[in-house]
Amino acid sequence: MRLPPAILGNAEEVLREILRFTAPADVTLSRYFKDHPRLGGRERGAIAECVYAVLRNKTFFTDFAGAGATMRRLTLLGMAEAIGVDSLGGLSDDETAFLARIKDIDRSLLPPKKLANLPDWLYDKFVAQYGEEETQQLAAVLNTPAPLDLRVNSLKADRDKVIAELATAPIVAEPTPYSALGLRIQKKPALQNLPLFKEGAIEVQDEGSQVLAQLLGARRGEMVVDFCAGAGGKTLAIGALMRNTGRLYAFDVSEKRLTKLKPRMARSGLSNVHPVVIAHERDAKVKRLAGKIDRVLVDAPCSGMGTLRRNPDVKWRQQPEGIAEMTQKQASILDGAARLVKFGGRLVYATCSLLNEENDGIVEQFLATHPDFDLVPMHKVLAEQRIALEMGDTLKMLPHKHGTDGFFAAVFERKSAQAGTAKADEPAVESGDAADADAAA
Repeated sequence: MRLPPAILGNAEEVLREILRFTAPADVTLSRYFKDHPRLGGRERGAIAECVYAVLRNKTFFTDFAGAGATMRRLTLLGMAEAIGVDSLGGLSDDETAFLARIKDIDRSLLPPKKLANLPDWLYDKFVAQYGEEETQQLAAVLNTPAPLDLRVNSLKADRDKVIAELATAPIVAEPTPYSALGLRIQKKPALQNLPLFKEGAIEVQDEGSQVLAQLLGARRGEMVVDFCAGAGGKTLAIGALMRNTGRLYAFDVSEKRLTKLKPRMARSGLSNVHPVVIAHERDAKVKRLAGKIDRVLVDAPCSGMGTLRRNPDVKWRQQPEGIAEMTQKQASILDGAARLVKFGGRLVYATCSLLNEENDGIVEQFLATHPDFDLVPMHKVLAEQRIALEMGDTLKMLPHKHGTDGFFAAVFERKSAQAGTAKADEPAVESGDAADADAAA
């Protein structure tokens, strides 16, 4: 069935606004759909997929669109990519011929840099870090839509029963390879009306994010902090791993994000989670817990380059100077969070970034300035948690290798009371969310 011709106009209108890059694409789309309630589910889906197709393929779509790269032509290319030419109605003869010409182009013959569809500065960073061949593999996967991952709430259900119940919907779900509670769905069905979702038996969460929560190793009865909790995807996973015992603090500087956690908590059945709004990483609420916490997760605010399958606009909105500012914030947040950890306790630093300066660079800097912490080799942590991943000293989950979003993690352990005395308070740096895949999904 063809879409009404007017849908192209709607897609062109919202695409024009999104390509100004003044706000995240998903926020702009949500606002547009709210302002246009007469658009049906099929129409909204087509418009959204068109927009994301353009964002993923902007470099060579702009070239294909020709001189001037009109918004109408970009919209046509996005729609053709997302739903196919045969589903488009209301095309002129010239537009039909234009799409036919584009369809005949062999994209594999494009220069590697253009095929990657990345800003030059980001492509060069990836090549310096991964090499050109692996950058091409990574970019190819980043330019495809991500699957939908779910986490089974172990307090309310088990994975096999959830698979069977989803099948009656009918929704085909397969177990994820690394998370024992993960399920993967290739399509994106509406979940919010399913009894499983309403009852809190499932949550949307990328498998890599589930693995991060498990790395913390939180146990029954412990005191645990999720330092940059955001909307709480990892918080809920950690609370379930603690079997709803102990005390789990969800810190964030955004009251709005923590507000989104509350209905999710209610569905999950967790009562050990305590959301706390903080002003910054040296808030008095944080200081009161210094040296008392068994385990702290810092899922730091980052560039979000590991989430480009879900948020392709990030690569066009982010700038190199923004990365430098981000690393200063990450180092300050990690330093502030480290003060919470008791002797013998563990601290996990994580990002959804693919860039070394936000990952290994922060780890090296932290170890150099915190002699009271040791790096726990990731292969040891993975063995403890029975996660079937082969890693060295840190976790590096990559979309083209592991099928997840891009994630990094390092685990530290505080070793003695003497080394690394606390520093004087530094100027406050706002802590934040880590572009959470589970909240964005």
